Amino acid sequence: MKTFSVTQTINATAATIWSILTDSAKYADWNESVEKIEGDISLDQEIKVYAKISPGQAFAVKVIEFAPHEKMVWRSGMPLGLFQGVRTFTLTGDPNGPIEFHMHEVFSGLMAPLITRAIPDLTPSFEEFATSLKHQAEGTA
Repeated sequence: MKTFSVTQTINATAATIWSILTDSAKYADWNESVEKIEGDISLDQEIKVYAKISPGQAFAVKVIEFAPHEKMVWRSGMPLGLFQGVRTFTLTGDPNGPIEFHMHEVFSGLMAPLITRAIPDLTPSFEEFATSLKHQAEGTA
């Protein structure tokens, strides 16, 4: 199992941060680690994430949990649970701010030991994501 995570305090409301996190059309405007996201970020929807760390490659994910202003979970992977990645976004604190933003991803499954060797260290990308989210949310708060 391989995991990555980041935590960032953001001086904005949960509603502001949530609206940024769920607006797929504008991800590339504020997030330098994402080329684009295709699809609607909402419960049970499949979206395609194009990350700059893997130019031109789409990562298909499904939104499997969606609790507005609190938590969202994306899952991707292979059939039969051979390999999967689960990314969790969590917002905690006073809904009026400041908010503690936490993003955590776990890669697991029978094929994980082989596949995760090819996954680069995502820590810098996670840190960039959180910092970009903070700047966007605080700039629009």
